[in-house]
Amino acid sequence: MVLSGFAIWMGIKSGRQVRALVADQFNQEQLVIARNISLLVERELNLLKREIRLLGKNISADPFDPGDCQAKIQESFPHVIENGVLRMEVADLAGGNSYIFLPYTQSSIHASAPDTLTELQPENRPRRDVAISRPKIRPYGLSLNFSMPLQDSDTLFLIFEVNISWFLTPFIKDIRSGKTGYAWIIDEGGTFLFHPMSDFVGKNAFEIRAEKDPTIPFGIINFIQKEKMLAGLEGTDGYISGWHRGLVGKMKKLIAYAPLTVSDNPPQRWSVAVVAPAEEIEDALKKGDLWQWLLQGFVLTVILLGAGAILFVAFRWSRTLEKTVAQRTAELKTSEGKYRSLVESAEDFIFTVDDGGRFQSMNSFTATFFGGWTEQFLNKPLDSLFPKDVAEKQSRLVRHVFAMGKSARDEFKIDLGETEIWLSANFMPIKNEDGRTGSVLCIARDITESKNLEKQLINAEKLASLGTLAAGVAHEVNNPLGVILGFCDILLRKTDKNSQDYEDLKTIERQGFHCKEVVENLLSFARFGEGDYEYSDLNHCLLEIIKVVQHNMEMNNIELTTRFTDDIPLVKGEFRQLQQVFLNLINNAVAAMEGGGALLVKTDFEKGSRKAVVQFQDNGIGIRPEDLDHIFEPFFTTKPEGAGTGLGLFVSYGIISKYGGSIDCISSPETGLGKKRGTLFTIKLLTKPLEE
Repeated sequence: MVLSGFAIWMGIKSGRQVRALVADQFNQEQLVIARNISLLVERELNLLKREIRLLGKNISADPFDPGDCQAKIQESFPHVIENGVLRMEVADLAGGNSYIFLPYTQSSIHASAPDTLTELQPENRPRRDVAISRPKIRPYGLSLNFSMPLQDSDTLFLIFEVNISWFLTPFIKDIRSGKTGYAWIIDEGGTFLFHPMSDFVGKNAFEIRAEKDPTIPFGIINFIQKEKMLAGLEGTDGYISGWHRGLVGKMKKLIAYAPLTVSDNPPQRWSVAVVAPAEEIEDALKKGDLWQWLLQGFVLTVILLGAGAILFVAFRWSRTLEKTVAQRTAELKTSEGKYRSLVESAEDFIFTVDDGGRFQSMNSFTATFFGGWTEQFLNKPLDSLFPKDVAEKQSRLVRHVFAMGKSARDEFKIDLGETEIWLSANFMPIKNEDGRTGSVLCIARDITESKNLEKQLINAEKLASLGTLAAGVAHEVNNPLGVILGFCDILLRKTDKNSQDYEDLKTIERQGFHCKEVVENLLSFARFGEGDYEYSDLNHCLLEIIKVVQHNMEMNNIELTTRFTDDIPLVKGEFRQLQQVFLNLINNAVAAMEGGGALLVKTDFEKGSRKAVVQFQDNGIGIRPEDLDHIFEPFFTTKPEGAGTGLGLFVSYGIISKYGGSIDCISSPETGLGKKRGTLFTIKLLTKPLEE
C-alpha cells in the first residue's frame, strides 16, 4: 500500500510537470511562429520602402509632368500591387492638391488632399526619407501610407496607400498553431490590424473584448498587451478568454508575442501574437496519462509478482526497437535526401498541381528561373508563374490528365521580354492508394536551342535550294549577257566617241556590266565549298573596313563603339570576302538609323567551341517579325524601290556558309515592355586549329 501510494503521488507530480513542460514547449514553438511572421512582414515593408525610393528617384519633379509620372507609376504597379498597394499619389505641398493614380488606368485623378498634406508637414515626417503613417480607418478598411519627397523637391511627395488587410493576409491567414490556433496583430495603440474575427479589425483590443463578453475578466491579457506587447517586448504567457474560432465559453489560452518594427523615424512598432487553447494540449496529455497509469499498474503488478526477468526482456526489446527505429529513420532520411537532391539538382522545370491548377510543390530551379522562391508560388494558380495564354493551355492539359488518368505532352512558347523560350512539358498523373489521380506532375525542359536549330536547318535548306536555282539562272543569263557586251564592244569601236550614239552604247555597256555583277554575286553564293580556305585576322579585318566607313557614319550622325577581344585565333575566311560581309552589315545598320543612332561592333572567342564571334548591334528601326525569315532570300529587301538590290544579305550568307560559319539575326521593330528597338547580327566563324 505504501509503494502504491508513493507511485500514485509521483505520477500526479510528474503529470503536472509534463503538462507545464509541454505547454511551455508549445508556447516556445508559437513564439518561433510569431518571430517568423514579424520577420516576413518587416521584409515586405522594406521591399515597399525600396520600391517607393526607386520610383521617387525615377519621377522628375522639375518640371512635374503628370503624363510622364502616369507611365512610370503604371510600370511600377505590377511590382507592388500584390503587397497591398491599392493606389499611388503625388501630393503638392505648395499647391494644396494631389494627383491620384489607380492601377491599370490611363489617367490620374486631380483632387485636394488636406489629410495627406497635414501628414507631410516638416514636423510630421523624416527629412528626405520614407515615412510610414499610422494606420487609418477608411470606408474600405484599414490603410497605411508610405511617403517620400520626389528627388530635388521639398514640396512634391510620392505616396503609396497600402490596404493593411491585403498586405497582412498572405502572411497570417493560413497560420495554424496546433489544430485551431491562429495569429493576430495590433498596432502601438492597441488596435487590431488583423484578426480571424473580422468584427475585431479596426477596433481597440481593450474595448472590443469587454463588449464581446462583459462577464469574463480580461485583466491578464490586458496586462500582457499593455505592459509587454505595446512596450515592444517578446515572450510567452497564458490568459482566460471567452471564445476561440467557433467555440464560445470561458477557456484558457496560450499566447506567444513578438514585436514588429514598422519604422524607426518616427518610431512605430506593432506586435504579433499567436494563440491556441490550452485544452488542445491537455486533451492530448490525457490520453498519455491513461497509458501512464496503466503502465504504472503493470509495473507495480510485475514488482509484486517478482517479474524481474520480464523487465530485463523489456529492456532488451526496447534497445532492439530503438536500433530498428534509428536504422529505418536513417534509411528514410537518406532516401528522402536522394530524392530531394535529384529534384533540386535538375535543371528542368518540375512542379505538381492540384485539380484546380494550383501549385502544390516546385523545385528551386523553376522558381529561381522566374525570379522568385518556391514558397512564393505554392497554392497559387498557374497564371501566377506563366503568361495567361500559356497557363490556360496548361490548365486544359491538367484537366485532361485528371479526367483520363493518362499523361499528356505539349510545347509552349514563353515571352521573357528581350528573349523567348520554348518548353517541352510532360504532364503525368500521380495516383493515390485508391488508384485515383490526386495531383499532376509536370516535368518541362527548355528546348529553345533545338527550336532555333530546327529553324536554322529549314532556312539553310531553303537557301541551299535557292542557291542551286540561282546558279542555274545565273549561268543561263550569263550567255546572252556575254553576247550583248560583245556586240556592244564591236559597235563602240565603230562609233565616233564624240557622238550621241557612242554615249548610248556606253550606257548599255555599263548596265550590262551591272547585270553581270549581279549574276556574279548569285554565283558566288551558289559556289560555296569551292576553292582553298584562307585564314584572316578578324580584328584587323574589322578595323580596316571601319576606316573605310568611318567618315560615312560621322556624316550620318552614327556613334560607333567597338569592343574587341584580344588573342582571337585566325578565322577561316578570305580577308576581302569577310570585309564584303562586314561592310554590307554596317551599311545596312547605317540605313536603318536614319537621322542618327548608335552602332556597337563586338568580337569574342568561345573557348568551348573554338569559334570566333562578331556582333553588329544597332538601335535603328528594326525588322518586322514577318520579314525576319526572308532577309537572306535573294532580291528580298525592305528598302524603298531603287535603294537596294536585295542581294547583300543573300551573298553575305553564302560567304559565311562557304567558310563553315553561321549568321543569325534578332530584331525588334518597336519598343515594348522589357524590349529594346534595334537589330543584332551575330556571325560565328571557325578558327584555325591548334595543330596548325
